[in-house]
Amino acid sequence: MLSSRSRAGRWLLGMCLFLLAVSQTVYASDPVAKVVDPIASPNDSRDYRALTLDNGLEILLVSDPEADEAAAAMNVDVGSSDDPDATPGLAHFLEHMLFLGTDRYPEADAYQNFISAHGGDHNAFTASRDTNYYFDIEPTALPEALDRFSRFFVAPRFNPEYVERERNAVHSEYQARLRDDGRRINEATDRALNPEHPATRFAVGSLETLQGGERSLREKLIDFYESHYGANVMHLTVIGPQSLDTLESMVRDRFAEIPDRGLTRTPIETPLVTDAELPARLAVKSLSRDREVRFLFPIPDPQQDYRTKPAEYLANLLGHEGEGSLLAALRREGWADGLSAGTTNGDGRHALFAVSISLTPEGAKHLSRIQASLFDQIERIREQGLQAWRYDEQARLNEQAFRFQQRGEPIEQASQLAMRLAHVPLEDVQYAPYRMDGFDAARIRDYLADMTPAHLLRVYSGPDVEGETTSPYFDAPYTLSRVETWPEASALDGLELPSRNPFIAEDLEVHALSGDRPQAIVDAPSVELWHLANDRFGTPRVEWRFSLQSPDTSASARNAALTRLLAGWITDSLNARFYPARLAGQSFDAYAHARGITLTFSGWRDRQSRLMNDVVERLKRGDISEASFSRVKYRLSQQWRNAAQAPLHQQMYRSLGEALLRPQWSTSAMLDALSSLDVEDLRDYRATFLGDLYVQAMAVGNLSDELARREGLQIANALAPRLHAEDIPPLAPLAIPETPPTLHPRSTRNDAAVLRYLQGPDRSLESQARLAVIGKLIEAPFYTRLRTEEQLGYIVTAGYSPILDAPGLAMLVQSPDTGKQRIAQRMEAFLEDFDARMASLDDSALAPYRAAVSSRLRERDNSLGELTDRLWQTLAFAEPDFARRDKLADTVDALDAEAVRQAWQRLRRSPPLTVNYDARTTASDIPSLVDTFRPLPATRD
Repeated sequence: MLSSRSRAGRWLLGMCLFLLAVSQTVYASDPVAKVVDPIASPNDSRDYRALTLDNGLEILLVSDPEADEAAAAMNVDVGSSDDPDATPGLAHFLEHMLFLGTDRYPEADAYQNFISAHGGDHNAFTASRDTNYYFDIEPTALPEALDRFSRFFVAPRFNPEYVERERNAVHSEYQARLRDDGRRINEATDRALNPEHPATRFAVGSLETLQGGERSLREKLIDFYESHYGANVMHLTVIGPQSLDTLESMVRDRFAEIPDRGLTRTPIETPLVTDAELPARLAVKSLSRDREVRFLFPIPDPQQDYRTKPAEYLANLLGHEGEGSLLAALRREGWADGLSAGTTNGDGRHALFAVSISLTPEGAKHLSRIQASLFDQIERIREQGLQAWRYDEQARLNEQAFRFQQRGEPIEQASQLAMRLAHVPLEDVQYAPYRMDGFDAARIRDYLADMTPAHLLRVYSGPDVEGETTSPYFDAPYTLSRVETWPEASALDGLELPSRNPFIAEDLEVHALSGDRPQAIVDAPSVELWHLANDRFGTPRVEWRFSLQSPDTSASARNAALTRLLAGWITDSLNARFYPARLAGQSFDAYAHARGITLTFSGWRDRQSRLMNDVVERLKRGDISEASFSRVKYRLSQQWRNAAQAPLHQQMYRSLGEALLRPQWSTSAMLDALSSLDVEDLRDYRATFLGDLYVQAMAVGNLSDELARREGLQIANALAPRLHAEDIPPLAPLAIPETPPTLHPRSTRNDAAVLRYLQGPDRSLESQARLAVIGKLIEAPFYTRLRTEEQLGYIVTAGYSPILDAPGLAMLVQSPDTGKQRIAQRMEAFLEDFDARMASLDDSALAPYRAAVSSRLRERDNSLGELTDRLWQTLAFAEPDFARRDKLADTVDALDAEAVRQAWQRLRRSPPLTVNYDARTTASDIPSLVDTFRPLPATRD
């Protein structure tokens, strides 16, 4: 994967395992344009067209007149499982190389600069069997973007100079992941699988594996490209507001040149696990304090059964968290606080069914009883669980979700659709994740037949493991042993299968309601309630937010820790009871923040108020049990202790936020306070917290003013707030002083990193607009210079990074082998050269970047949740203004080059705040270092 410097990159961090693989598409052989309609949600008004070009390339076009941005994605039916035995990581290395120049656009940064200058993002990832490339962009720039994109697959240059440079970049990516527990545990798990299976090989690539020999690495690269990349194994999706005819004209000529090499996806015949490997137990040492046990069973890849979903049926029952579930029993014993079930490692023929349980230290002592309880539940499913009504209930919920499907980001849609095109018939490209055609008890029994002690690989990971062997690439100590017979153990009592779900919505009528911006429908001294009636997304869903605010929340680190305990307790205590509601599409969460606790509700309008009132009643009067308190305290302690093990770039930004936003307390301070707290402290704090509240609330969705007012006031009246808005301390971004300290995060990472932050002079719209445009101007050249050309590290980012409404530019480089002093020097050298570029900036050069920022600001929200989150965040500002985004876009439109040049010059004269780190760095006491920082003014003096 390329450096994830975009929201799409962050989204795809979770997609790289690629679990959704279903049967290979077969189309008619007619090479001319052919219109085939996929099964679409009744809520989907877009137009679709499928094409198969003469070269065999399959294309799906999506015309969406409401789209504010265009997107495209190409999925190639090749991945790391296709790597040559002698060159692990070659598929991933090829993914990197395609971005670095083509015949028509030879510059290494031509594609990236064009996408960035026109308001877009881009990225790619390599999975086991697929490689996926994607971007989004302003719709008017789509033709030129597709021209650049198409040449990746027609005539990449594979410039020898960049072959060696990108080899180092791939190695840096590998080095940056060395301490990621997920990768370490997965590599150790691969040692327990069939060593002949291609998916068990090292997939990232390194200096060691990406070498030449009798042939140069470049020759190997070109040979792999020509042997595995061809139109027959590619699937393209393009989404835009243009008509289908216009989109078709864009893609036909540009992609017709992709060679037809007569390729097909390489099937994997080798079993993922054989009888020689099972049953077995594996213990892996984790770097974090987390403990987990995974029960893995080899099964047929569910891709062949996607229409009936037998594996998903089993995952729903084993992963259930309601009363009588395996997780509820484990939580009652204090042995676990999380459980998930589902399939992984699918290769088209084989897969693993996984039940993963997050353990407490006590639970790690009882693996045999946990295992016995799992098999007891599996046997209960065999005997009692194969019932048509259970399947019909799941199918009904899937149909509800599909009926009211929301579009999401075009870039995400394009990537997902291109991937599904490679694995399902066109008609199911949208419907496949939801489709449940009928209950097949016999097929479910086939899956259950593989879920026995004799077929089990049990994987335990924790900090207490002392491994006998170390994995070759991620240095994870592990012990693997075959099992003749598992120890005898008794199952826990109280296990049962879920009953019928009482929360399934019945009233799904979409009311004709519309509004432009939220209106205050309750404006009382202690309560403000905002409401936006909305039918734009065609769904009878409602998003509710309730912020319970108290001045005591951030009065001390102790109170901050107690607030987080209280928020965690309310979620924890309701988990089993309201898990069926979550399955039925009614979600609830509680999270703590600097001013209190926010309760979030997202779901169908029908029956939502019942959940809301029950939550508030539990918050006020529910029993805070010792067991629930202990679970939440342990979870928080683990989270805060593991903070030093988090990815280093995340720690750098967290240190920046701790320095420049008030009120808040550092993770280390809250961890210190947490250790002495007990359940009585939390019970006392609840009474104090609820006794002095101000309530701020918002409802967005398909409900009337009258209903919003009634349901909102029910909650507010139950909470009985008595404080006023002015009693709550405002969130205040702080100004960097004339002589700022250098900050160092508390980290266990081995990399070096430098984060340099330049802050605007004030929080005015003018300053925000100028820095946002400068952020767009600096984004691509910073990456190209320090990442592509100078190879300082894998994680290299620069761009606009405001803290609330305080504008700022953040530049970060993380490196496994370059010291922080050298990084800082090269950053400064870049800035000096960038000074010259900014000094010569004129209005014509500024125009595309200004338009890119303005276009992003004016984009419409793609879902009800996205709209609600944006509006809700507006209330965090001292002066909330729901037209703020449009006003900022207008300010951006009015900028000229002189204003941007002046803003840059002022930035360069202002002192930056620096966060840096290497393995020899002593962590800063950030609160004491920034104690004298003062709030950044709202407007210019």
